[in-house]
Amino acid sequence: MPHAKSADGIRIAYQSHGDGTPVVLLAGQANSHHWWDRVRADFHVAHRTITFDYRGTGESDKPDEPYSTEGFARDVIAVLDDLGVDRAHVYGTSMGGRVAQWLAARHPRRIRALILGCTSPGGPHGIERGEEVRRSLARPGPEARQALLELMYTPAWLATHPGPYATLGDPSMPPHARRRHLAASHQHDAWDALPDICAPTLVVHGSDDLLNPTANAARLASRIPGARLELIPGARHAYFEEFRATAGPLVLDFLDAYDRGTA
Repeated sequence: MPHAKSADGIRIAYQSHGDGTPVVLLAGQANSHHWWDRVRADFHVAHRTITFDYRGTGESDKPDEPYSTEGFARDVIAVLDDLGVDRAHVYGTSMGGRVAQWLAARHPRRIRALILGCTSPGGPHGIERGEEVRRSLARPGPEARQALLELMYTPAWLATHPGPYATLGDPSMPPHARRRHLAASHQHDAWDALPDICAPTLVVHGSDDLLNPTANAARLASRIPGARLELIPGARHAYFEEFRATAGPLVLDFLDAYDRGTA
């Protein structure tokens, strides 16, 4: 597996598949590129997909030092540089959407179109999950896993899709990396930088997302100039997988409109 070297010398594993306009797919907190396994092929009709393993996950280095969403964005730039990709679409979901906000705000020349999925601006302007959700995720191991499954997917999906699930965290992560990822996500606050985003932006969210409350979508869309907001009825946090028949065409149409110059 190829690796890029970050500005601070960390080896970042990445994956590149398909042909066409490149699109960077950014996974959620404490997850590797496998987050995208079930939907990645949907993009290959017209796009080259680029993913990477966050530091602390997968085949990337796992230093025990502070991580940040802005630092993860710099790691993405290192990957693009290693691939010789000057500009790419960026689609970030959950914590990946937080990383994508920094990419678009701090590296505008490298971004074509931007999609922010099931994410939040963070900080005092972000809407936190409710106390009941926090309690459910703090239960002992199997109970917390079941609670997370029910926040990611609807009961109907879980009844007919027994897994395995690639969205519940990278099982290879050491405990220190999990803690570092959690801190990076919690410390994210891009509110002041959001008006600097000049890329055409689509904000997508499930209407029934309690893990990252749906109201965050409107906060983001109102803060980013010209952003478009789309809610997927009935969807929870993993809308991109369970509702791929809706979410996939929605995202692809947005990217294709940009590539045709009609966005």
